Amino acid sequence: MPSFTQLLHVTRSGMLARLEALDVSSNNLANVNTIGYKRGRANFQEVLNAQVQGGARVRATQNLMEQGGLQATENPLDLAIEGTGFFMIQLPDGRTAYTRDGQLFMDADRQLVTADGFPLVWDGQIPADAEDIFVNPDGTVMALQNGVWNEVGNIELARFPNPTGLLNYGQNLWLETDASGAAEVGAPATEGYGQIFGHALETSNVSLAEEMTNLTTLQRGFEMSLRIFQQTDQMLSQAIHMRK
Repeated sequence: MPSFTQLLHVTRSGMLARLEALDVSSNNLANVNTIGYKRGRANFQEVLNAQVQGGARVRATQNLMEQGGLQATENPLDLAIEGTGFFMIQLPDGRTAYTRDGQLFMDADRQLVTADGFPLVWDGQIPADAEDIFVNPDGTVMALQNGVWNEVGNIELARFPNPTGLLNYGQNLWLETDASGAAEVGAPATEGYGQIFGHALETSNVSLAEEMTNLTTLQRGFEMSLRIFQQTDQMLSQAIHMRK
């Protein structure tokens, strides 16, 4: 028979684990309309040892990298990846971050940058006399100059042995980790890499209905754990009072 303190430990750990999972689910819902966002999932682990006396905890938050839908736009600098791969972004500290958010802009130096001003890693530059821009599925960037389409650079994609192991940097960016493995860079539309579509954006892969159901389930689980905790605490208080 478990003791009162063990029951308190078990229910307390259950409440804390569900609170963490609620944070993950709430974050998913908050980003249901964020371009290129990848939903997270809290993975629970049963705890059975003498130190914590049983219970459960969130072992890790897993990044689920399923494809989001493609949404057509009127902007030639909006890019979407269909298939495997990430755009490479240079951070201010020199590190490379990775994203599926292809909502790009042109800065004063005619470089392609994210909404936060971080430059896209590619091998070209938009000419000053460019009348229009088009990106081919293989990553070739074309510029219309004096009525003629000219190649002005190429965008490559990065892929990972285990993309669910990427570290969330924030601002819709990811960082390489030991768990993700090293980035493998290659040309879009080649074997193992997705293709790029211009005039399009990848929507979030969050399912509103699924996430709302998950949120409701977690809330009910938390409330149940809370009631058990309160009832166990009351019984413990009564037992202490009876011994006096």
